[in-house]
Formats: sequence, C-alpha cells, structure tokens
Amino acid sequence: FAELHAAVPGLPLASSRVLPGIVLRRDFAAYCPADGELRALLVTEPLRPALTAPGVEFVVDSEGQYQASLRWITERTEALMKHLQSNNVKLLLSSSKQEEVVIYYAKLYGVSVVECLSSEEMALITEITGVSPYTPFGDNMDKEITETAVVTFCQPLLLVSRRCVHIGFTSVCAFQPHCLILCGSVDGVNEQHAAALQEAFIMLQQLFKTVDQ
Repeated sequence: FAELHAAVPGLPLASSRVLPGIVLRRDFAAYCPADGELRALLVTEPLRPALTAPGVEFVVDSEGQYQASLRWITERTEALMKHLQSNNVKLLLSSSKQEEVVIYYAKLYGVSVVECLSSEEMALITEITGVSPYTPFGDNMDKEITETAVVTFCQPLLLVSRRCVHIGFTSVCAFQPHCLILCGSVDGVNEQHAAALQEAFIMLQQLFKTVDQ
C-alpha cells in the first residue's frame, strides 16, 4: 500500500483520484519523451564502469594515464548507452544514484532515467513485470538484452509543487497496479485517510480469503 498511494497536502479531498500504473515520488534525472510502447531496464548499480574490481588498488603513474583512464570510462559508458538504444531500451529504472556522465549519454541517446528507487519500489516493479535487474558490465556488448519490461506510458506528473514520474507497465500476472492520489488539507488528515483505507483493504483481503476457503 505504501508504494501504491501518494499523499498530496493542500488540496481538497474531492481532488483525490485513482491513476492506472504506479507513481514514483521523484523527478526524472533525464527525460526523453517517447510515444507508444517502450522498453524499460532495471539496474541496481552505477552504470559508470569502475577501473578496478572491489578491493583492488589502481595506481596511476602519470597525468597521461589518468586522462586515458577517464577516456576509457567515458567511451565505455557511451558504448553501453548505444547498446541500450540498439535494444530499444528507452527507460532506465535505477536503485542507485547515477553519475553525470551516465545522465549525459542517456539524454544523448534518448534514454529516460529515474534513479534512487527504494528496494520496495524495485520489488514491486519486479513483481509486476517479472523482470530482474540487469548487470551491464562483464556482458558482451553485442548480446541482446532480454530482461526488459514493457511500458505502456512514461510521463512527468505534477502533484501540486512536487514533480513525480507516472509509469504504466504491462503486467505479467493478474495484478494490475493502480495508484491512489490521496488529497487533503494537511499531512495529518492525509495520514488518517491513508490509515483508514489501508485498514479497509486489509479487512477486504481477510474477507475474500474466508470466502475462498
């Protein structure tokens, strides 16, 4: 329930509504509008490649080596974004913060980015889509990316002064997610309404379990 409702203070209760899909309460790190159905990729790590493996010391002997290392990182990041583009990936959903070079090439190659998703949001998206997070480095860049989710729409959503991301997924299960936009005059009122609704849903769940038995 926490991931499927958004509380909006400062509006009357009558402004509350139900939206198809899910609402992520953060703004796009990069937004590239795309029409129609698109492909989304889930990642849990920074896409800027590391120069060494964890626990391995990397020694630079000269300014030239340092600049060459930076060029390698930049080229590798660009190659990854080209790879995503060639596999029709238009949306990147990341639980980690991505660095500026990733955002730059995402915008250049038409890939929208939403970052810093919580573990609960990632788990919800995985449940809806059946897609596991993708590990980019170490894979062959020529290999087709198959672990992508089908997205029916992806657009900014303004809730009073807060910019959010509104996404519709093609579900692989019976669960068709909808998000409740719960409006109220102040946060305290919203919290009361949210608690009452959650209790009502729990009661309905228990009722239907009894009927099924």
